[in-house]
Amino acid sequence: MAPDSAVTGSAVGHGEVMASVDDGCFLIADVSRDDAWLSISRADAPTLDAYR
Repeated sequence: MAPDSAVTGSAVGHGEVMASVDDGCFLIADVSRDDAWLSISRADAPTLDAYR
């Protein structure tokens, strides 16, 4: 049986989110929407270890 990864019961459309490091900045953007992005200095960006 194949797993069903579809989200049900949500009225919100699903976007495509991408992340990148460029010129010392960590960038996150929802490429399916205009002007839906954020950036933070790479030195100030949280690490995964901070959330464990």
